[in-house]
Amino acid sequence: MNDKIAETLKVLPEAPGVYIMHDRTGKVIYVGKAVILKNRVRSYFRQSSQVSPKVRAINNHVDSIETIVCASEMEALILECNLIKKYRPRYNIDLKDDKTYPYLKITVEEAYPRMYITRRVLQDGARYYGPYADVGALRDTMRLIRSMFPLRHCRNMNVKRPCLQYHMHRCLAPCTGKVPVSEYRKLVDQVILLMEGKVTELRRDLTRKMQEASDQMAYEQAARYRDSLLSLNKLDEAQKATTSSGDRDVIGLVTDPAGVCAQVFFIRGGKILGRDSFFLDQEIGEPPEEILSGFIKEYYNENHRPPREILTSAALTDGDRVLLGEYLSSRNEKRVSLMVPQRGIKHDLVVMAENNARKNIEERLRRGQISLTSDEEAAEELQKAIGLDQPLERMDCFDISHNQGSETVASMVVFRGGRPSKKDYRRYKLKSTEGKPDDFKSMQEVVYRRYKDAEDIPSLIIIDGGKGQLSSALEVIRGLGLTEVPVIGLAKREEEIFKEGAHTSILLDKSSPALHLIQHIRDEAHRFAITYHRKRLAKKNLVSVLDHLEGIGPKRRTALWKRYPSLDAMRQASLGDLEAVEGMNHAAAQKVFDFLHASPVEKEILIK
Repeated sequence: MNDKIAETLKVLPEAPGVYIMHDRTGKVIYVGKAVILKNRVRSYFRQSSQVSPKVRAINNHVDSIETIVCASEMEALILECNLIKKYRPRYNIDLKDDKTYPYLKITVEEAYPRMYITRRVLQDGARYYGPYADVGALRDTMRLIRSMFPLRHCRNMNVKRPCLQYHMHRCLAPCTGKVPVSEYRKLVDQVILLMEGKVTELRRDLTRKMQEASDQMAYEQAARYRDSLLSLNKLDEAQKATTSSGDRDVIGLVTDPAGVCAQVFFIRGGKILGRDSFFLDQEIGEPPEEILSGFIKEYYNENHRPPREILTSAALTDGDRVLLGEYLSSRNEKRVSLMVPQRGIKHDLVVMAENNARKNIEERLRRGQISLTSDEEAAEELQKAIGLDQPLERMDCFDISHNQGSETVASMVVFRGGRPSKKDYRRYKLKSTEGKPDDFKSMQEVVYRRYKDAEDIPSLIIIDGGKGQLSSALEVIRGLGLTEVPVIGLAKREEEIFKEGAHTSILLDKSSPALHLIQHIRDEAHRFAITYHRKRLAKKNLVSVLDHLEGIGPKRRTALWKRYPSLDAMRQASLGDLEAVEGMNHAAAQKVFDFLHASPVEKEILIK
C-alpha cells in the first residue's frame, strides 16, 4: 500500500457511494459500491491469510482510489453499473461470452401492429417475448405464426396499393385500409395469447371459428382455420411446457477451485426457451453471494430484460436482494423478485441449472481447457519467466500459413488476462510473398500492417517461430518506433522462447502453467491461420473447377461463391437452390448441378 492510498483511507467518508480503483497508468481496474465507503474500502487492505486471489491481485496493481458519495445505496448501485459499463474494469465481472439475444417484438402501441425479431429491448410500449437462445427456432416460430395470422410485414404504411403479401393471403393490407382496426386487433390479441402460452384458449377460439365458417359453407375460410389449428398444434408441441406458467430466469452458480460457472435458463410462459453459461474464473475464491450479485448487475445491465422472477441457487444478502430487486424493477417497469426456492418445481429448476454449471466446469477441466491454476496466475508466471516488469494484460501472437507460397495468409490472436479475446482476432491476406514462400518477409508484412497506425499496443508480442522470424519482426516493430514493447519468438520443436538480444533461449518446465498458456496462444494462432488458409484454398479451387464450364462466367462464379462457402455446400444444393442464385437461370443451374454430380469422365465431357 503506497502513501497515496494510505492518505485516502484516512479521509474516507462514512456515507454510501462508489469507489474507483486506478493502476499506475491511471487506468480503472475496479469499480464497487458501498453502503459505508469507509468500511468497505478499508476491508481491501486488511492483513489476512484468507484474502481471495482477486483481492490480492487488486492490491498488487492499485495505485490510487477515487470515491464518489451518493445520496442513497440505490443511487450508488445505478452509478456503479454505469461506470462498469463505461470503463469495463479488469477485475469486475466481465461476461466474455456476453451477447444480445433475439426477442419477438409486437408493436401494440401502433394502430396496426406488426411483428418482427429484434435484439434491442426498449421501453416503448411494445410487447417483447423472449429471449430466445436459438434464433433459428425463433424464426421458425415467427414463420408459423405468420402462416396462421396475416399481420403486416412492412414498416411503411404510406403506400397506394397492397404488396404481393396481400395477394398471397399473407397480409390483410392495413396500409390501404382494407381491414378495420378492430378486426385487425383481434388477430393481434390472438398472437399475444399464443406468445403468452394461453394455447388452450386460442385453440378453442380457432375451433369455434372453423365450425362457424363450415356451417355457413365458407369452406375456404374454414380450411384456413383448420390449417391454423394444425400449425398451432405443431408450435405447441415444439415448445411444450416444462414448468409452472410464468416468466422467470433460473441462475445456477457453481464455485470450484477449477472455475466459477453461472448457468442461466430462460423460461417464458412456462416454456424453457434456451440457456447460456458464463465462466467467471476471475472470481475464484470470492464469496458466492458477492459473485452472484456482481453477475446479476452485469448480466441485466445492458443486453437482457429481466423477467418478473429470478430464481438463484445462492442466497444474496438481504440488502442486496432488496436493492437489486428495486433496481431491476425500475428497468422492467414491473415488479421483479429474486428468490432462492427451497422445495417444489422451482427448486428442481435451480438444481438443474446448478448441475449443468457443474458439468460445464468438469468438461472444461477434462478437455484441458482450464487447470487448477487460473489464467491470470499463468499469465503472471509467464511474465516472471521472461523477466518483464509490467503485467501481461494483452498479448498478440502472429502465425503464417501457406501452401508452397500459394495463398499466403497470417493470423493474429489476442489474449487478455491469460484468456482468448476473440473479438480482437485478425486475419491477413498477404501480398508481398504471393507465389514464393518467404516466412521472414511475410512476418514483416503482417506486423507492419498491424502496428503502423496502432493505438492498442500490447504488453507482449509473440512471434510463432525461431530466431529468424523474431529478427525479421523486430526489424519492422522497432522501425515503427515501438521500442518499449517486449517481443519474443516461440520455436515449436523444443518449445524454446527467444528474447531480443539474448544468446540463450528460455525453456519452461513441462508442467508449468506458463508453458501451457503460451502453447495455448501459439496453437490458437496456428488454428486461426490454417482455417483461413484452407478457406482461401477452397475458394481458389471452387473458381478453378468452374472456370471452364460453359455458360458460367466470372459474375456467375462470384455469385456462386458468395452463396456457397465450399464445393461440398454447393454439391448439397438442389437444382432449385442453384437456380435461385443471383444471375443464374435454369440452363446454367442445370449445367452446374450436372457437373458437380458427374463422374470424372463425365466432367471431361461437360467442360467446354
